Amino acid sequence: MVKDLFKIIKKLRLQNDFSQKFVAEILKMSRPTYIQIEKGERDLTIPEAQKLASVFSMSLKDLLNGGKNKIKIDFKQEKKNKKIAKSEMRISIPQQNLKKFKEVLLYILEKVGARPNIGETAIYKLLYFIDFDYYEKFEEQLIGAKYIKNHFGPTPIEFKEITNKMITNREIEKVKSKHFQYEQKKYLPCRSANLKILSAQEIQHIDEVLNRLAWKNAKELSEYSHSDTPWRVHKIGEEISYETVFYRDDDHSVRNYEDEL
Repeated sequence: MVKDLFKIIKKLRLQNDFSQKFVAEILKMSRPTYIQIEKGERDLTIPEAQKLASVFSMSLKDLLNGGKNKIKIDFKQEKKNKKIAKSEMRISIPQQNLKKFKEVLLYILEKVGARPNIGETAIYKLLYFIDFDYYEKFEEQLIGAKYIKNHFGPTPIEFKEITNKMITNREIEKVKSKHFQYEQKKYLPCRSANLKILSAQEIQHIDEVLNRLAWKNAKELSEYSHSDTPWRVHKIGEEISYETVFYRDDDHSVRNYEDEL
């Protein structure tokens, strides 16, 4: 590791106004262990250095080069922007494609909607992972929906309005069922998804997420989303920033950063 890296790390943390606790949680370690890093008493592993570089919005090369070319993430300014225009997307998130949202939802329902474990709550989480995993892998939006943090996990705030219109237009049907002893809201497709508006890369990505996660029930999906960094670093009711996907741990990250070194 570069000489005096621990001083660079502390300097970058203070410049970004991050607490030691916040950075320690991102690194999946205790605060005392992280303090050892800032004091130069503990060496970083390569994966830890990569994650730290992501926290400070720079490449690992730039971090090891003394923290040059850093881009500060101003979460305070994002909150100010949100207060000014609550109905607008944050600057870092392009306007969501509502038409694409509909077709992705229909595609999910066609593929896994009939499974007994896939109710409304499970669909919320599948949409979240489709959106946020795609952003981490390609640094581009797939749907670009807005998600808020609630007690059950990330929730797409456009979902109710879009599904109500789709029900009115007879594109989907809403039904109630029971999964074990619990009541469940399910959606069934009344038409096929228009895949012409999705690229081959997007369809492949959606299939990969469904193959990996669609077998989980609502509770399992909620627990998995609760341990994901984007959900953990926000407060209940806050809009979840897409940029936080770059701080994920190994259990949630879907991007191979080692290949980029």
